[in-house]
Amino acid sequence: MKVAMLRSIQASLRRGAPSAAAASSSSPVLRRYYSSESAPERKVAVLGAAGGIGQPLALLMKLNPLVSKLSLYDIAGTPGVAADVGHINTRSEVSGYAGEDQLRQALEGCDVVIIPAGVPRKPGMTRDDLFNINAGIVQSLCTAIAKYCPHALVNMISNPVNSTVPIAAEVFKKAGTYDEKRLFGVTTLDVVRAKTFYAGKANVPVAKVNATPSANLADEDIKALTKRTQDGGTEVVEAKAGKGSATLSMAYAGALFADACLKGLNGVPDVVECSYVQSSITELPFFASKVRLGKNGVEEVLGLGPLSDFEKEGLEALKPELKSSIEKGIKFANQS
Repeated sequence: MKVAMLRSIQASLRRGAPSAAAASSSSPVLRRYYSSESAPERKVAVLGAAGGIGQPLALLMKLNPLVSKLSLYDIAGTPGVAADVGHINTRSEVSGYAGEDQLRQALEGCDVVIIPAGVPRKPGMTRDDLFNINAGIVQSLCTAIAKYCPHALVNMISNPVNSTVPIAAEVFKKAGTYDEKRLFGVTTLDVVRAKTFYAGKANVPVAKVNATPSANLADEDIKALTKRTQDGGTEVVEAKAGKGSATLSMAYAGALFADACLKGLNGVPDVVECSYVQSSITELPFFASKVRLGKNGVEEVLGLGPLSDFEKEGLEALKPELKSSIEKGIKFANQS
């Protein structure tokens, strides 16, 4: 969902300051202002917890004191991951589940379900290639979510998010459990990257990107930063010489968004993040923008705000591809 989500970031770059969503996403996972162990009991599941994203994500969620029960699921290897992170002396109790026969136990009672399951991106792979493999995985997992924890907030990481979120929505609709306020495509990594790249270009500390930095960027710099953020995944794949993808940064971004969801559930005010959700901002049924999170998930889908000519052109250019991706996901879910 990079192209759509970046529209809001570009406006911030032009003004020399990040978006409110970017500021909200900045909180390091280990910051002390996390709620204490007196926080409400919250069960979080990571589906695909033995994978390249799932393992570091499991670690980061274990470090979050808002989590009281951490449920780790994958087709294999999860008991070992659970044993490893379970030795860490933080609040949450960790359980590992492997195989479809244990999926029910993994999901029952969950408040938040994070889905990084699926194959990683490899050199030369398109989003269509990813779709052909990951669509079925997402459909199967969401069928179980609808059955065993229909009221959980679902954080979709599995790519291509433009299509997997519509797949999940259709699965939930068929099951009679769909609530558009509780389904999210995680686009936080784009915000994280944009802030990092902006700080480097503007020569300011990353921590200060949350405030208004003194540097204003030229149009060509904004375009270059936009392009680099869009191509961030490819940059990592190439840097790893085809032997890996953006697993660590994605796990970090996923943990940030899950933390925001937990804060919203716990009644923390003014929690704002970027996410790919059901939306009426454009004529498309799903779009990435800032959303305000609360006790019911999405409390408000926030508008795009004023757009520059560059942003308007980008917005119109992305719509056909996004429309096709949404339709592809819906078609898959309804034919399966």
